[in-house]
Amino acid sequence: MRIEESIKLGFKDVLIIPKRSTLKSRSEVNLNRKIYFKYSNMISSGIPIIASNMDTVGTFNMAIKLSSLHILTAIHKYYNIQEWKSFITHLPHNMFDYIMVSTGISDADYIKLKEIFSLSPLLKYICIDIANGYSDHLIHFVTKIRTNFPNKIICAGNVVTGEMVEALLLAGADIVKVGIGPGSVCTTRTKTGVGYPQLSAIIECADAAHGLQGHIISDGGCVNSGDIAKAFGAGSDFVMLGGIFAGHNECEGKIIKENNKKFMIFYGMSSTNAMQLHIGEVAGYKTDEGKSVKLLLKGPVQNTVFDILGGLRSSCTYVGAREIKELNKRTTFIRVLEQENTIFNDDTLF
Repeated sequence: MRIEESIKLGFKDVLIIPKRSTLKSRSEVNLNRKIYFKYSNMISSGIPIIASNMDTVGTFNMAIKLSSLHILTAIHKYYNIQEWKSFITHLPHNMFDYIMVSTGISDADYIKLKEIFSLSPLLKYICIDIANGYSDHLIHFVTKIRTNFPNKIICAGNVVTGEMVEALLLAGADIVKVGIGPGSVCTTRTKTGVGYPQLSAIIECADAAHGLQGHIISDGGCVNSGDIAKAFGAGSDFVMLGGIFAGHNECEGKIIKENNKKFMIFYGMSSTNAMQLHIGEVAGYKTDEGKSVKLLLKGPVQNTVFDILGGLRSSCTYVGAREIKELNKRTTFIRVLEQENTIFNDDTLF
């Protein structure tokens, strides 16, 4: 046993210091970003935000809407081949740039992945997604996928330390997904005692990735556009959102009605709800590592997207960043004990 003495920080522990700017208006900020991927030799272009591959969020309907806004969606891995075929058949060519196909690392997952990619040569992204990215099986699977899909953009995770980021990139990943335990419906940290504060994870993993011409996705922990700005400021190339995108019309969660209000059930992918739905049970050797909540229906997701993008543009103007890729270079964090004045709580708002 040993103790790492340095302090590790989450989004709530910092604020970004404003800097002098020549920008006259938020409208001058460009949130689109082009990113080059060295293995696939491809370039992505769009807003570097991704809807999470949770089964209630990473849906086909979400992908259709977000792709029209130039935002990526990581489609969850529970759609069958016929559902994929129907979706792809009706998908305009320009929307394939914003679709990520999620997979696990079993033999059955590999066979299914090959079947999905056989449906269209226009699919570009593979998201290899497991809760514990420190498994040697993940490294082997990334190498296998790179060998068999040499021209595709491969994302793998989740991890939170620089050495594992480097290992995945050297195995053939273009992007590494960063985050263990920060999600709004994740209970890994309390159930297992394992995790890493997300802001520090981003800073350390981005440093490791960029040294190898790789990229990272910050996955989890953002509760508002300010947190998303902090993630980009810390060096993340993409930010993946689950809870923020949950509960919208484009999601597929169970809807319940209480007191003339409609709610959608949202749950973690390691929760009892998820395991019973997709596996049939919680295996005797497991415990759930996610919780289930009910969210008041939020309406169309584009309203939330516009609010997020407005906040990001404002963040950029405060530090003088004309493009989102400049946010990291213009960011200086200060540690704080509070984020906002909370004297008026939600009960007093109207």
